[in-house]
Amino acid sequence: MLSYRHAFHAANHADVLKHFVLTLTLDYFNQKDKPYWYIDTHAGAGQYDLNSEYAQKTTEYLTGFHLLQQHYQELPSTLKHFVDLIEQTQQNNASYYPGSPKIADHLVRKTDSLRLFELHPTDSVFLIDAFRSAGRRVQIKVEDGFEGVIRILPPAPRRSVILIDPPYEEKTDYIKVVQTLKKAIERFATGCYLLWYPCLSRVESKKLPEQLKKIVPNHYLNTQLIVQEESQDGFGMFGSGMFVINPPFLLKQQLQESLPVLVKLLKQDNKARFVLDAQIR
Repeated sequence: MLSYRHAFHAANHADVLKHFVLTLTLDYFNQKDKPYWYIDTHAGAGQYDLNSEYAQKTTEYLTGFHLLQQHYQELPSTLKHFVDLIEQTQQNNASYYPGSPKIADHLVRKTDSLRLFELHPTDSVFLIDAFRSAGRRVQIKVEDGFEGVIRILPPAPRRSVILIDPPYEEKTDYIKVVQTLKKAIERFATGCYLLWYPCLSRVESKKLPEQLKKIVPNHYLNTQLIVQEESQDGFGMFGSGMFVINPPFLLKQQLQESLPVLVKLLKQDNKARFVLDAQIR
């Protein structure tokens, strides 16, 4: 199935968590004067028009990134930096929200490279168009990112941030992320892997974090941003999570400072909370 379109959900609470963790990670990688690759297994369209029919149908951005902008003065420095960065990528067009590839493109240096995968026939066209003038430092492949990432590991510079962000349209996506991470770590154990996942009533979603911990029991950070109570009918995403393998040294501390603010601003009921669990040795 290839029916999922992220344009419906751009800039929502899940994007805020995912992109915030991504920016903190890339900032950390930029501190060392050594090149690295940014790899995105499900890159999407690259950027999204919040005035589009898709975004206006759900208006999820109003309960996501828009709230951070409204409460900018209340944010800790890390979140202010995040908001500033997103606005810089918008290039004076506030209706556009960057996807993870555009955020990475803004942060990585001239010595770094992007490897982007997108299989969706429509979004891949948008992605290619979004990077038409990027040059050879950005390589886009219209193929399954689960397979593509394994093929290109280990990266030539032996440093990489790898974002795995499938749509979880099918139950098999949960199996694939575990299998892909196992294979990836066998080929490139020192990579920094960022896996986004939805918080759903589905059994596969609830079991995923524990399955991932078994892969790297001593080198992970798992965080969740829960914005509302789990629905009684079992439908709908009530939050999302980021599972990081080989996390940056400062990431746990940065999230400890910022997650309470995100809960306060993005909560949709009084059951909102965050989870932060890390084992780093």
